[in-house]
Amino acid sequence: MPRLRIDGYVIVSADGMLANAARMMPDELKFDGDKRFFTAALDDADLIVHGRNSFEDQPNSPQRKRIILTRSVASLAPDPSNPRAILWNPAGASFEAACERAGVHAGTIAVIGGPDVFGMFMDRYDTFWLSQAPRVKLPGGEPCFPGVPARSPEEILAAHGLAAGEARMLDPACGVSVTPWRRIAQTSL
Repeated sequence: MPRLRIDGYVIVSADGMLANAARMMPDELKFDGDKRFFTAALDDADLIVHGRNSFEDQPNSPQRKRIILTRSVASLAPDPSNPRAILWNPAGASFEAACERAGVHAGTIAVIGGPDVFGMFMDRYDTFWLSQAPRVKLPGGEPCFPGVPARSPEEILAAHGLAAGEARMLDPACGVSVTPWRRIAQTSL
């Protein structure tokens, strides 16, 4: 049976924030190396999932199939502003039903935020790609996951059965790297 692979993507500041206090991604959290990595990943994805305030703002964005989480619909509905998007209220329909409505039955799903959306998929990620900008701090910003800053993003990923792989440098001059956090295989006795 075909399988849906679920990958998450975020870049965070040293203090675990994905946006500033105004809930906007500031320029100081945007790096060319991370942008290239993120763009390539989304170009390879079969479906993008995000909240109504998240988007990737790239030239290929209008061509990508997407599911947008919102409470403005009862369950599932077409997005009147984007023929390639489905509006999904998780309280009214399952994720599988949303994927079915989007016409995606197998392949890679890229979850790109925001915090509550990331939180919904914590126990379903195959890989979570955590990009970090260690020289950027966003006091009072928007945390990347529910539970940050009380716990670090790494602690939260580990608590949900993901283990860090080898980090890859995306922007050496700024110290920006990406680490794949992969699902730990469960063995049965």
